[in-house]
Formats: sequence, C-alpha cells, structure tokens
Amino acid sequence: MQNRIKPEFLSFGAEVRRLRKAAGLNQQRLADLVNVTRSYITQIEAGRTRCRRDMALRLDRALKAGTTLVEAWDELLESIKSDKYPKHFASYPKAEQSAIMVRAYEERLVPGLLQKEAYARVLLRDEDAVENRMRRQEILYRNPPPVVSIIMDETVLYREVGGPEVMKEQLEYLYELSLSGKVQLQVAPIRYIRNVWGSFHVATRPDHKQVAYAIKAWGGETTTDPDEIAVANETFVILQSEALNVRETRLLIRKVIDERWT
Repeated sequence: MQNRIKPEFLSFGAEVRRLRKAAGLNQQRLADLVNVTRSYITQIEAGRTRCRRDMALRLDRALKAGTTLVEAWDELLESIKSDKYPKHFASYPKAEQSAIMVRAYEERLVPGLLQKEAYARVLLRDEDAVENRMRRQEILYRNPPPVVSIIMDETVLYREVGGPEVMKEQLEYLYELSLSGKVQLQVAPIRYIRNVWGSFHVATRPDHKQVAYAIKAWGGETTTDPDEIAVANETFVILQSEALNVRETRLLIRKVIDERWT
C-alpha cells in the first residue's frame, strides 16, 4: 500500500501530524475542530488522500499554524502538475518522516534519530528543538517502520556529552535498539577510510528517490542531485565494508559501557 502512495502526500500528512502533536491534540479533537471524522484525519496524515485546499485552510486555523499547511498544499498541487518535488520536500527532516529507508554516518555524535532526551538537551539550546528531535524518532515505531542503517565512528562511544550518567544511558539505549532490530547499528574503527570526509544522511522515499544531508562547519546542506547522491551511496558502501558488523558493534558498546561509563 505504502509504495502506491505519492511521496508528496506522505510529506503533507507528516506535516499535519507534526503540527497536531505540537498543538497537543489527538486526531479526534482535531477532527472535531474542523468538523470531519477522525478516520479522515487518519487518512490525511497517512498520505492516503489529498484533502481540498479549504480543508488545509481549516487545519491551519485549528492548529494555529498561520499559512503553513495551505502553502504546503499549494506546493503539493504544483509538484503534481509539473512532476517536480515541492520545495518543502527537499527539507531532509521532512523527507525522513516519509522514508522507507534511512542511512547515516556520524563521526562526532550519536545521530539525532537515536539520541536520548538527556543527551539531546546537552546539544540543543531550547525546549522546542529538543521536542522536535524526540518527535523525529517516532518513525522507528511506525508500521511498517523504515529500514534504518546507522554507522558511527568509534570515537562517538568515548566522546563525553553531558557526563558519565548521560553517556551510560545513551549507550544502553543504543544497545537496546540494536537488540530490538529496529536499527542496524555499526561502528567504524578509528582509522582512515577512503572517501569519508564527514557526517551525512540519506533518506530513500517511497518512490525510491533520495534526499541527502551533509553536515558542514557552517551548518548543513541538503541535496537531491543524482551525482551527489551517488557519491553518498558509494561512501556508505565503503563504510559498511570497513565497519564492525552488528554483533561485533553490540559487544563493543557493552564493553565501553562497562569499562568507561559505569
């Protein structure tokens, strides 16, 4: 079913869900506010229907979201007419929300998708940023969940963020996630690996097109350029070949917890 849903609809639905949760509303309460059934809100959020423009306006009013959803609706319609992706879909976090596969390499920190709240609070400056980061992790519990493959540099396990207690909780969580099978987690040993120059993420959407995000000194850069995506994919394959396998990674995480953070 999900493979037949347009990625633009999934992106729009993810934005409705994000705004609804930020407003502290459940689906039934939002449905009551805009005078529709709960099942209709469920269909919109799941990307199974394209609501009318006036519904996007009503949702904006109910969620006190300004013109966020009506602008997204206009871009969605234009993208369907022109067979182009809407601008908001080029945002990596939004692509991630509707992705069927997420891959990432992190050389300094635990990826945001896997961070515990205490770890995230050390890195982020305000409450909204923390809440948004925690909300991203809902995709791990989606049905069906995306395939998530994460490679971290070994130094991430030793780099102290927030103190020993925070690190112990964070690494225990990584260990549990690895056991659960929700994430294929690998560690790249501390050594030079060809073509690896920094952290990056790649989200594969239901139509199998991809969005990549590279972390740079002055922020991040999102791309959908096929040549740049190809470099990211090739680099990830190289990293997988050099990294410890999932079982070895799990053993290393347990060792670091016991020897350094306990």
